[in-house]
Amino acid sequence: SKTVELLHRSSARMLALASFGLAGSPQRPAVPHGVARARLPVAAVAEETVAEETWAGAETWSKAFAEPEAIFEINRIKEILPHRYPFLLVDKVIEFEAGKRCVGVKKVTSNEEFFNGHFPQRPIMPGVLQVEAMAQVGGLVALQEPITDGKGDFFFAGVNNVKWRRPVVPGDTLVMEMELTAFKAKFGLVKMKGVAYVDGQKVVEGDFQFAMVK
Repeated sequence: SKTVELLHRSSARMLALASFGLAGSPQRPAVPHGVARARLPVAAVAEETVAEETWAGAETWSKAFAEPEAIFEINRIKEILPHRYPFLLVDKVIEFEAGKRCVGVKKVTSNEEFFNGHFPQRPIMPGVLQVEAMAQVGGLVALQEPITDGKGDFFFAGVNNVKWRRPVVPGDTLVMEMELTAFKAKFGLVKMKGVAYVDGQKVVEGDFQFAMVK
């Protein structure tokens, strides 16, 4: 019958395919004994493809980290402030309004001297040094015209309403802003308010008062 004939033809075709391997392709030769054939798992291939699609690379990250051009670079800062390593805590100034306000930057690295003791197992920038760094930013305003002629030094006269919001750790970039709120030339007194951020999050703020000493 036709049904039997079709079955015979199908069996013959199956045998022919078997001699050549699946889908009619020639069978691969047997792997010699002791020779391993490397195979990349399907999951690994998928993961590698995803990694390539999501990998940003150094150039992209470098562009993302691009910072504003410095208005005062470190040498100019040293001309204004008397502080030196390891107590100079402002790396550059990126915004400045004479006699009014200033935005300074401190890049916190694992090589900071204070991390040797604060704390060896959990390095955190001391809060008092965060306040000191902000005071130095304030000094960049106070030790220039039109506030003073830059001769003499400013010392802390008071710090009030200081609040810390989160730790500052190695790898952080501390961006600090200090704004003049009052200046009494007769007494050499300066009042300022300050705030500092890391990655756009407020980390410390407070009110400052300084006294001019010649």
